[in-house]
Amino acid sequence: MKPSLPEHDQITSTLNRKFIHIDMDCFYAAVEMRDDPSLAEAPLAIGGSPEKRGVVATCNYPARKFGLHSAMAMAHAVRLCPQLTILPPRMAYYQLISRQIRAIFQRYTALIEPVSLDEAYLDVSDSTLYQGSATLIAEDIRTTLKRELNLPASAGVAPNKFLAKICSDENKPNGQFVLTPATMEAFVLALPLGKIPGVGKVTVAKLDKLGLNTCSDVRKYGEAKLAGHFGRFAQHLYQRACGIDNRELTTHWIRKSVSVERTFADDFSSLEDTESAINALFKELTHRLEKYSHRLIKNQVVKLKFENFQQTTMERAGDKLNRSAIQALLESAWDRGEGKAVRLIGLGVNFEDPEEPDESQMTLFDGT
Repeated sequence: MKPSLPEHDQITSTLNRKFIHIDMDCFYAAVEMRDDPSLAEAPLAIGGSPEKRGVVATCNYPARKFGLHSAMAMAHAVRLCPQLTILPPRMAYYQLISRQIRAIFQRYTALIEPVSLDEAYLDVSDSTLYQGSATLIAEDIRTTLKRELNLPASAGVAPNKFLAKICSDENKPNGQFVLTPATMEAFVLALPLGKIPGVGKVTVAKLDKLGLNTCSDVRKYGEAKLAGHFGRFAQHLYQRACGIDNRELTTHWIRKSVSVERTFADDFSSLEDTESAINALFKELTHRLEKYSHRLIKNQVVKLKFENFQQTTMERAGDKLNRSAIQALLESAWDRGEGKAVRLIGLGVNFEDPEEPDESQMTLFDGT
């Protein structure tokens, strides 16, 4: 028996929406290969040095054949692919190109939600371009990106953000996948639960033990039974399994925090050894805060990652960045390590309820 949808209009009310998710293919690597075509056929990774605990920011598809992926330790990447070419990221350059990409998006719609430098949602529900065909709009965007910037992109087209994101991964690289209201139901029923954003490996394993592998399984199981295992997350999971996502695009953001963090080449085995590093981080954080002098600070935060990759965060209320308070938080966080060496230190502040829109969406310790 075909599972029935929830008895409300949450699905039918969104079926006429048209969202496009554009994802630039291996963006940093694609830029470098564009600028130096000799790199195109060889395994290439953009990131930090393997000798200094660097990680892979992105890699091209020849490198992915060796099992490389983003966030992998570069030292491990080199072991998997000894012939790997490694280039340091040129963030200012990538940001410039990202602005060029955004300018192209703006030719098609003003409703744009950037997710990162290389990824964005576009709402073309009310567009009259190509007689309102989101499929043709997405195709033209991709063609324009290739013609003007010589960069490949993949696209997903669907009635909501959740499904558009999933669709953009279906035909990578340099492909497109379209989900219409008529094909949406069958697609969602067969969708593996691991593809739902927010459903990680631990949750997938827990679902698997319950015999739940696809969205169809979840819908048969029911939201009430799910709640007994997943609490409040059950509602999100069940709605996504029904293809429901009523979110609008977020076109303005408010910065909630400012932070700095560093992973060090050598672990710190004692608190005293961190003094110079803390002083440098504190100075950098102070400098970053200068442009937000109009914002009220709510608390200060210290983050540590230990040699075993476990991490801890301590925070303390306070309306000003204070070196002594940071030191006290550092000491408390250090005690939690129970003697373990520290490989990463982060300092930051959270702001009071923000009142002004900012140009970028940031959460504490993102993008540092």
